[in-house]
Amino acid sequence: MELLALPAFVDNYIWMLHNGAEAIVVDPGEAAPVERALDASSLKLVGILVTHHHGDHVGGIQALLPRLQGPVVGTAHEAIPGRTRAVREGDRLQLLDLEWQVLDVPGHTAGHVAYLCDSVPTATASAYDDAPSADPLLFCGDALFSAGCGRLFDGTHEQLTASLQRLGGLPDATRVCCTHEYTESNLRFAQAVEPSNRDIGQAVVECNDLRHQHRPTLPSTLGREWRINPFLRGLRPDASAELFAAAREHGATSPNPVAVITAIRQWKNVYR
Repeated sequence: MELLALPAFVDNYIWMLHNGAEAIVVDPGEAAPVERALDASSLKLVGILVTHHHGDHVGGIQALLPRLQGPVVGTAHEAIPGRTRAVREGDRLQLLDLEWQVLDVPGHTAGHVAYLCDSVPTATASAYDDAPSADPLLFCGDALFSAGCGRLFDGTHEQLTASLQRLGGLPDATRVCCTHEYTESNLRFAQAVEPSNRDIGQAVVECNDLRHQHRPTLPSTLGREWRINPFLRGLRPDASAELFAAAREHGATSPNPVAVITAIRQWKNVYR
């Protein structure tokens, strides 16, 4: 299998997974990058997965329908254009001879879902490891970013916290395929939250190196995110004292994960 991050708009990625003959894509906000990739490798489009309803994730679906020989799979909780299969927590799909599990991960939007496959053999493990891998693959849309998470639109902080706990409970080797190249700015904020965190400092160096080469900083892995992502780190009672101090400074009244995540998310909303 080959996993591709197709750049779209300013900072979106449309994820494509293909086996040399057939391909699926995730959150095609525009059609042109997908069409170019399909044509370049003579691929048949056999499925579209959609995590939520925002335009930069669904805007290319209609233009891709004439080429599609399979389902448009999307959350049952939101209106998804062209959807032919509505899915929710616990549903399973067969695409590219792989089984995918649907996870409800509300927060960014109230009906956001993610797609997880327990084993996907690809040529690279992550943006930071070129070794072949068959580790789990997670298409998480805007629910979780590298060093960050999506801001709330119509979800709640309680939903966001529960969704981060759900995603954070997956194996550390899980490859995190989110839909925006926000890593550089997210790491700046992460350093403001935990200025003494050496893992974040090293991640800044690695991120800058990849971006100077015009390469994606994704996929990340959950193990990496537990070291650098303040929204995951704030879920654990053994997180750093300076993280909890920062959360208290920005409104958290207790170390309860909902209070901590709420304070950090609201701070991130206005951080520049």
